[in-house]
Amino acid sequence: MKLLGLDTSNYTTSCAWYDTETGAILQRKKLLPVPEGQAGLRQSDAVFHHVRQLPELLELLAGDCGGALHPDAVGVSDAPRNAEGSYMPCFLAGTGAARMLAAANSIPLHRTSHQMGHILAALYSADCLYWLDQPDQPFLAFHVSGGTTDCVRCTPDPDAVLRIEPVSASSDLKAGQAIDRVGLMLGMQFPCGPELERLAMQSDTNAHMRVTLKDGCCSLSGLQNQCEAMHRKGAAPAEIARYCLNSVAAVLLAMTKDAIEKNGTMPVLYAGGVLSDQLIQNALRQLPQQSAFAAPVFSSDNAAGIAVYAARKEMRKCQF
Repeated sequence: MKLLGLDTSNYTTSCAWYDTETGAILQRKKLLPVPEGQAGLRQSDAVFHHVRQLPELLELLAGDCGGALHPDAVGVSDAPRNAEGSYMPCFLAGTGAARMLAAANSIPLHRTSHQMGHILAALYSADCLYWLDQPDQPFLAFHVSGGTTDCVRCTPDPDAVLRIEPVSASSDLKAGQAIDRVGLMLGMQFPCGPELERLAMQSDTNAHMRVTLKDGCCSLSGLQNQCEAMHRKGAAPAEIARYCLNSVAAVLLAMTKDAIEKNGTMPVLYAGGVLSDQLIQNALRQLPQQSAFAAPVFSSDNAAGIAVYAARKEMRKCQF
């Protein structure tokens, strides 16, 4: 089977082509243009840019696939999370395009969430899709980005692919937001994660914020305040950058340990743009339980997991 996946989240337009016979995924994606010095876009502007960028990316993807796209089914993200009331207008751009493609080609359309896409892309890139075939083996997944700092419990389900249940989250600022705000303070261009990591590598400090969890949930607003205070006192930019990333790592370590204590020992999957940071990954790899990380190209926003979702839904139909 050949599946097309579309994702129009904040802040990336992406499409992916999944060939189940070869196991290969091809993808094209492009960041939305955020004006210098700003930390984001209004949703109306995000929708506008997705509508402009998606046709171009689909044309490029068609060229990658030999000049034409003839999928057996289309998958699309239509909400941030698998939860009632989860909604952002930017997903309308991808959903509209997916509906047109499915109708024009008389093929199935499979809708899921952006979060589901991240989890499945991480499983694919970590060579752990077999986890989906173990209904008696749930796993924990972290989705950490500019919009989420979530820990969820995932249970493989033949019909739903995965049942996703919330475990813990950030009660205020998200990890990606904190990183971007610190980066902007230091004069970087949004999104700031990769540049902040390069700067942090120039420091070897182990310092980080004091971590306090409430019912397993973290608070990250204090991290931004502490980094701003360091900046006012004249701390070196590299020291501030390393302190910021050390703190995010310390928070995720604490959340992981708490989730394992409450849910029992089980594998842990780490996904989302923030978790492409090698400093944070290195800290999390110290934990004893089985863990898997998305490869960087499948960690930041992408449509690969959406295509995998469509494939799993179609494979389920073929079993009957």
